[in-house]
Amino acid sequence: MARLPRVPYETELLRLQGELVQMQEWVRSTGSRLVVVFEGRDAAGKGGAIKRITEYLNPRICRIVALPAPSERERSQWYFQRYTEHLPAAGEIVLLDRSWYNRAGVERVMGFCTPDEYARFLRQCPVFEELLVEDGILLRKYWFSVSDGEQERRFRGRMTDPMRQWKLSPMDLESITRWEDYSRAKDEMFARTDTPESPWFVVEAEDKRRARINMIAHLLGSVPWEPIPGRKLKLPKRPPQRGYRRPPRERFHEVPDHAATLLVPGGPG
Repeated sequence: MARLPRVPYETELLRLQGELVQMQEWVRSTGSRLVVVFEGRDAAGKGGAIKRITEYLNPRICRIVALPAPSERERSQWYFQRYTEHLPAAGEIVLLDRSWYNRAGVERVMGFCTPDEYARFLRQCPVFEELLVEDGILLRKYWFSVSDGEQERRFRGRMTDPMRQWKLSPMDLESITRWEDYSRAKDEMFARTDTPESPWFVVEAEDKRRARINMIAHLLGSVPWEPIPGRKLKLPKRPPQRGYRRPPRERFHEVPDHAATLLVPGGPG
């Protein structure tokens, strides 16, 4: 499949981002609650999709949740407990950059949970999600799918890019040697948790541009939002001055004008 060219990609992305802003306003004004789960292979493009979704959204309404490894106390809790506190209240959107499905993926493959814990998760997860949906939460689950060859290419790109090396962890690199184990875990996860109440939607992510466009368009089409009339804003007139005088600039610690050095021959730029 040919890569989506940059111009149509950026044009359509901007249009979709405009609709995301409108959907956000619908969520806010109607008191709806939206949860979007992002799962998939390492380096499949989940983070890039989340970044494009949130670019123009209000962070007070749309939150990204990316939880670290659980603490000792959290390990002793009911497995879903650490996630429930991050669920949205009325008028909020939560994007889960990985989710409770860690148990069905990395914990299962790497042996971070017991067989009994894993089996319990597969029994409880559909019930948990059914309760969320029954309570009125809009739940969307996306799996970003990428081939082993494309994943390795992206890993190599990160290894040589100092701006992106932080994205690679030993766990990410080990996923190469455990590709088939992760594939089997994913297949079993889908078989047990792809339900009519909360189905999985697969995003083909060999081309990141196509993946972002397709995923955002699907999200917008699956949520029953509608445009909300914009608020009429009026800029007030500035009142007349009443004798205020700003203190001398010399009294403050100003940030140096680094930008000015970019215009000097031989400067940083």
